[in-house]
Formats: sequence, C-alpha cells, structure tokens
Amino acid sequence: MSERILSAGLSLLLLSSIFSVAFAQEIIVVTAERRPQPAEDITQSISVIDNDQLTFVGADHIAEALARAPGVSLHRGSGAEHLTAIRSPVLNAGAGAGSFLFLENSVALRSPGFANLNGLFDAHYEIADQLEIVRGPSGALYGANAIHGVVNVLTPAPSEEFSIFAEVFGDSEDRYKWKGLVSASTGAHGFLAAASVTSESGYRVDAGLDQQKLTLRHLFDNDDISVDTIFSFDNLEQETAGFIFGAATLLDRDLRRTNNFPFAFRDAKSARLQSTVEWRAGENTRLRVTPYARWNEMAFPQHFLPSNALEENGHWSIGAQSAIYHDAGRVSFIAGIDGEYTQGYLRELQSRPTIFSFTQGLHYDYEVRALNASGFVQGKYELTPGTILTAAVRIDGTIYDYDNLTASGVVGRFLRLDDQTDRFVTASPKFSVRHRLSDALTGYISFSRGARPPQTTDLYRLQINQTGDRARPELIDALEAGIKGPIGERIQFDVAAFFMDKRNFFFRDADGFNVANGETRHLGVESDIKIALHETLTLESALTYAVHSYRFDRPTGNAAESISVGDDVDTAPRVIANTRLKWRPQERIQLEAEWVSVGSYFTDAANDHIYDGHNIVHLRAEASVTDRLAVFLMLRNVTDALYAERADFAFGNDRFFPGEERTFGFGLRYRH
Repeated sequence: MSERILSAGLSLLLLSSIFSVAFAQEIIVVTAERRPQPAEDITQSISVIDNDQLTFVGADHIAEALARAPGVSLHRGSGAEHLTAIRSPVLNAGAGAGSFLFLENSVALRSPGFANLNGLFDAHYEIADQLEIVRGPSGALYGANAIHGVVNVLTPAPSEEFSIFAEVFGDSEDRYKWKGLVSASTGAHGFLAAASVTSESGYRVDAGLDQQKLTLRHLFDNDDISVDTIFSFDNLEQETAGFIFGAATLLDRDLRRTNNFPFAFRDAKSARLQSTVEWRAGENTRLRVTPYARWNEMAFPQHFLPSNALEENGHWSIGAQSAIYHDAGRVSFIAGIDGEYTQGYLRELQSRPTIFSFTQGLHYDYEVRALNASGFVQGKYELTPGTILTAAVRIDGTIYDYDNLTASGVVGRFLRLDDQTDRFVTASPKFSVRHRLSDALTGYISFSRGARPPQTTDLYRLQINQTGDRARPELIDALEAGIKGPIGERIQFDVAAFFMDKRNFFFRDADGFNVANGETRHLGVESDIKIALHETLTLESALTYAVHSYRFDRPTGNAAESISVGDDVDTAPRVIANTRLKWRPQERIQLEAEWVSVGSYFTDAANDHIYDGHNIVHLRAEASVTDRLAVFLMLRNVTDALYAERADFAFGNDRFFPGEERTFGFGLRYRH
C-alpha cells in the first residue's frame, strides 16, 4: 500500500514539474507581517483564496474553500464542526485546538490556551474578502498556537461608492443560506455592514444547523492616521451527529444517514471588537496599535463518551497588538509588544447514573485567569539587489492562575487539582534568505521554530490515568525551501519542500494515558499551479505529497494501538490534491469542474487499519442575467460516491463521518 501511495505522490509531483513552464505574475497582497505586502516578498508558503473564488464557490463549510490550498485538509464533522490539518495529520483534542492559529483580521478568534477544536466556525468566512493560509510555523510574529499554520479570514474594506451585495441559495439537502452586504464611503469615513444566515435540516437524522453572523466595520482614513474598527458576532445552534460504525454502514445509503446520538447538540456564541490605529510617522515609519476584546461561550453534551456529560465553557479577553515598521533603503525593521488578559471557565456535569468510572454529578468546575505578554523583532537586510536576509525572534510569556471551584481530589476517573499557578516562557526564532533567480522567479530557504504553552484543558482537566508527566510547551523546528513566480505568460507556480520535527507532542494514547513527550516528523512537497491553457480556459491545481511519522516508541496494553518509530501518524494521507478546470466562454458566464482527491491513510496508531481514500468531483456554473443579477448552480459529488469526510478506528470498530451524496443547489446573486 505504501508503494502505491508513493507512486501516486511522485506522479503528482512529476505532473507539477512538467506543467511549471509559463503566466504573467499576479501581485497578491497578504498579511504575513500584519501589513499588506506582495506575495513574492514572503519567505514562507502562503496561499490566498480571494473574493472572486470565495463568491463563486459559495462554500457551505469553510473546508470547501480551504481545500484549494496545498497542504491543507479539514475533515468536516457534524454541522459547522471540523478537524484541521495544515502540514500535519488531522489533529484532535488539545493538539487540534492549539496547533493552528485561527485569525479574523489578524486577531486570534480565541485566546491562547483556550482554543477551540472547531475554531473556524466563529469566523465570518461567508462574506470574507479573502482567506490567507500560512503553512508551517509562524511563531516569530504570531506567537502561540501558530505551530503548523495560520488561517486569517479578512473582512472586506468599505467601498468607495455605495454598494450592495445579496445572495440567496438552496439545495436538495434542505439547506438554505442568505447573506447580504452594504457598504459606502463619505469623505474620510467608510462603512460596511454584512450578515449571513444558514439553516439546514442536516444530511443525517437529527443533525440540523442554524447559524447567524454579523460584521460591522468603520474606517476613518486621512493623510497621517487611520482608525479601522470591526465588530463581529456569531450564534450557532446545531444538532450533532457522531460517528457511524462499520464499513458496511458507510456504504449503505440508508444506514449512513442514521444518528446514534439524537440528543447531542452544540450551542455557541461569540463576539469580537477590534480597532486598528495606524499612524504614519514619516515616509518610512508607521506605528500600528490594535486593542481588542472578545467573548465566547459554548455548551455541548459529550456524546462521544459513556457519560454524555454536559460541558459548558467560555472566556473573555482584552488585549492589544502593537508594531512599529521602519523601511529605509536596504534595511527593514519591525518590532512590537503584544499583551492579553483572559478569564475563562469550564464546568462538566453528568446527569446520567454512574457508568464504569464515569460518576454521576459534577466532574469539573474551575476558572483560569491568564496573562500573555510577548515581544518580537524582525530585521531585513538587502545583501545584494536580488538577495534579502531576514531574522526574527519572539519571546512569549504566559501565566495561568487556576482556581478549583469544587472539592479537590479523585472522583471516579476524574482528577481535580488544588489551586495553582503555572508559568511558561517560549522563544520562536526565524531565519531566511530570499534570492531573485531571474526577473520573474524567486527562491528562498528558511528555518523557523513554533512554540506554544499547553492548553488549559491539558493542564487542569485531568483524569486518574496520568503518566505522571504534565503537558509542556510544544516545540516544532522547520526547514523550508521554495521557488515561486511565473515563467513566460501562461503559468504561475509556487513549489515548496519542508522538513519539520515536533517534540513535547501532548495526546492521549489507546490506553487512555496522557503522553507528554510525543515526537513526530513531517516531510513533504507542495505545489500550487495556475496554467492558462487558453484565453478562456484555466487549470489550477494544489498538490501535496507528505509523510507524517512517529519518532518514538509507545507500547500500550492494547498492542493493536502501540506506536513504533517510523509508523505513519494515523489520519495522515500522504497525497492530497485539489484540481480545478475553469472555463469562461464569455464575460457573463463561468463554469468550473473541481476534482478533490484524498489518498489512503491509516486510521490507527499501529498502522493496522486503513481508509482507502476518495475522489470527489464538483461542478459549478454562474451566468449573469443582467449587469446586477446572476444565477448560479452547483452539483456536488457528481458521481454520487459514498465516501467518508473522516475515518477512524477505535475500540475495535471502524468509525466514519459520512460525506454527503450527490447534491444539487441553486442560487441568485445581486450586486449594485
């Protein structure tokens, strides 16, 4: 099987190298440095999914949009839920929550240490101007949680003239969506208001979703100073479906729609306010300060455990980001200080009678106050007209003050700690060299380290079957080399190779014991290619071949789940690909065929069970009826494949989240 996967991966990479021969370069503005800059100047792998793509795709879940970036794979769960992979296996629990930094307008959606496994459902991607994905460690400027990558959801800026955008959509799975945006400017002031509503009955029984989001933005801008204020709100109410069990169930059109957890739900609310003040202190110097505040709360029953305990959690934060930028000749300099204060809580209550060691009554009830303070500096030096050296470092300090609100000690399987204070200090350096290989092509090589303190749940939500080792700051060291740009007038490409070693990986093994000293290795090649086959026909492809492996041994009582050095990390396909053929026969009509390919992957740590992967085809079309009104059609999963969004093996069973069958959708878009 591994030989077959390797062969497929090499074939994809060979295809990318053959096609990488020609396209007028498109300058893309990104925010890798918390400020706009050309993509060609970045010594990192960054993908940008712009407004045109986002509008045309009309994603029902943000996973559909992010799949267009190489190295990125989101496994959709029930409703708005997801598990994330960016240059990594699909990670869950604390690792899944804390290994990826989810931003909206460059401010984290959740506080460090209080991350949400399904964190992107808070973001207002439905009306986003663009999505930016930074692949690999990004701790030097972003800090905690930027271990494997960053997703930044950017809100549209106010338009210069009065404009309206509205969209309605419905599909054959009883899913209905509406979104609208109004924007205008007068003098130095710009205004924007956007809202979206989603309602769906769910592909599976008792798995409906209702979600509402609101974004308000005001921009004041004169010659010397600008103030950009954004408010966001999200309300999610969903019924939740869990795994189905057995390969036969996955392939049965009736059984795959069943739900063994009809009582499960997830209710979540969040609100965020930020205001970026930028002062132009001179021709070469700018100062940016972004104070912000956030609040969120969530409740859900733990249907994946025998207890079905109700968990309630949330936190509120206030903080500020700051940075000073100085660009003068051959030298560029960035420095800043970030700070944040957070108060969070977690309460878990089991109403069911005691079952095994899951005791009826209160499991946990605690609060955590957290203080995060960081300082960073980055310098660039133009060694020659075509060569730029960059060095950066960030120091993060974190203090957690844990307050247990119930009796300490052991209750069933649950361990409640006495009140305590924990402190962590981490450093995230980065070094890179960028060299212009020709007038069009740029190559780079970089070293970076990502570091983050443990999640608060890893520290304080403990059980009696501990190894004795507490969670420690997770570290990842990464080497990356890449080349990007156009060759000729027809092809734009971006190819990168990476090697990453991670240590202090904290997770729970098959015996239920916490592992604090896990080590993994991540090695791969990614390519992002755009080919103008004809003036009306474009081929785009995001291709990844990567090996994610364990670098330590971990015997377990359940030998079938023992970990050995060199084994693939479970839920880590070596090959993922997203290829789109776009045809625009005239200005008013555009069509797209999208092929999503996920290679086979192991579903258990011992590599004894496997999911064969899948290939899915989607079709989309849009036609402008008038200058302001367009109709669009979508046919998802054209071949009606019975595939799994997520596959897993646990407790002696194959488990799956089934993907939707063939679905037809229709909508209207209005622009003014």
